[in-house]
Amino acid sequence: MTKSEIERVQAYLRRLLGTDRVSIIAPRQAGMSVEVEAGGEVIGTLHRDAEDGEVSYAVHLTILEEDLPPAARATPEPASAAPKRRR
Repeated sequence: MTKSEIERVQAYLRRLLGTDRVSIIAPRQAGMSVEVEAGGEVIGTLHRDAEDGEVSYAVHLTILEEDLPPAARATPEPASAAPKRRR
């Protein structure tokens, strides 16, 4: 991916998400992934696809279980009486 493409996709994502905290990081070596960062933390990768003369970009987000907030405790629903059938 070229530097220009990275800058354009970064500008688009910042505008779309309403934050300058999103950054696209070019790979340090050829063949490595282009990374998507938010607030200094890598959150995924960016991929370029050129097919039938059309170019598109896909962002793959990775969310680790350890980064999620604790799950809410499930509270059992009160048992309700089943409706009686009419004969």
